[in-house]
Amino acid sequence: MVEQQSDADIDRVFHALADATRRDIVRRTLVTEQSVTQLAAAYAMSFAAVSKHIAVLAEARLITKRAEGRVRLVRADPAALARAQELLRSYEDLWRGRIDRLDALLAQPDAPASTIRATRAARTAEPDAPASTPPTEP
Repeated sequence: MVEQQSDADIDRVFHALADATRRDIVRRTLVTEQSVTQLAAAYAMSFAAVSKHIAVLAEARLITKRAEGRVRLVRADPAALARAQELLRSYEDLWRGRIDRLDALLAQPDAPASTIRATRAARTAEPDAPASTPPTEP
């Protein structure tokens, strides 16, 4: 079951993952904890720019930062990534179910066109499910 998350939380996660550099930072820090300095050395951008990327990831709770003396260490949070994956999977399941039902309807040789049109009209009239809750089937 998808954990209840606010729309703002979900937006922050997907905004953070929309950038290739941030996805790479998550990938690198899933493998091993790295310092901000190590991460900054891996990119052709300023230390400040990498720090901003790290701040976006931390705000989305995709990574955690901790201090060890003067060094700031960054580690990805696999549980946060699993929550995002679970949310996407729930939408995939919803749409696969809808496509399967439509395929079954269209496969009926004697299905009247009015039934198919009525089914399509009912589906387009469905309100969008809030992003903070997993989609449910009607």
